[in-house]
Parts: sequence; structure tokens; C-alpha cells
Amino acid sequence: MGQKYAQFKTRAKTIIPNLCRVNAINYTHPALKVRSSDRRGRGVFTEMAMPAQMLVEVAPVIVMSARHRQLLEQTLLHDYIFEWGKSRTQCCVALGYVSLYNHSYQSNCEYEMHYAEQLILIRTVRPVKKGEELFINYNGVWDDDAKLWFDAH
Repeated sequence: MGQKYAQFKTRAKTIIPNLCRVNAINYTHPALKVRSSDRRGRGVFTEMAMPAQMLVEVAPVIVMSARHRQLLEQTLLHDYIFEWGKSRTQCCVALGYVSLYNHSYQSNCEYEMHYAEQLILIRTVRPVKKGEELFINYNGVWDDDAKLWFDAH
């Protein structure tokens, strides 16, 4: 676990702060595990304590047109896609664990979309305890309490 993370951290020092010319990469922190989540199906959990602002995932995305988005919204995948692009008319499917993070209005993580690089980054916004589930806010801002398209608990 330590060597893989150290290699990524070295690489990330030049890539992540300035994503101007990054090739699509994929990184999932080795402490992340997918497990059953109470009343939510599956979720992403950490097997170690994490400080605030820790990068936990970098995921490439598959971008789809507005026309394809209309088709996907009629399927089960509707709940797993992200609006994409400055106009938000496109959508994307994030690879890695990104589509498995559950929603919370008091999320402990946030996501960043990098359109040109076709990446989504997940990082913690506060310290996270070992064994805790990692949540994102589906509204796009970690503390946004606007209503969602489903009953959030």
C-alpha cells in the first residue's frame, strides 16, 4: 500500500496541482474498499484514517453527448452518471469507484471535474476516521443542502 501511494504522490506533485497537460490517469487510494452501506446499497469506505484535503481518487471519465444523456436518463444508469461540461448538457460515466460514492448533505469528500482532461478527482474535506464511509454531495458542492431528485437520508 505504501509504495504504490508514494509513487502516485511523486507523480501527482507535478500533475494534480496543474492539470493543464495531464494524460488521463487512474488512481484509487489503496485504503478504499467497496462494501455494503446501510440503506444505500454499496458504498466506498476507508480502511485508514485520512486527513482533510487528502486525494483519494483520480478517475478518468467516459463523456457522452446530450443525445446519449437523454437515452441514459431512461435507464438505471441515470443514478450513476454525472452532468458534464460547462453547459451541463453532456454526461459522463466515471470509472473507478466514483459512481459508487453515496450522497450526504454533510459529506466528508468533494469532487472536482476537469473537463479538458476528462477526469474527476475525489478528496476529503475534513478528517475521516478509519472504517468511515466516504460521501460526496450530489449537488456538486460538499455542503450544498439543495433538494435532490430523490429522497436523501
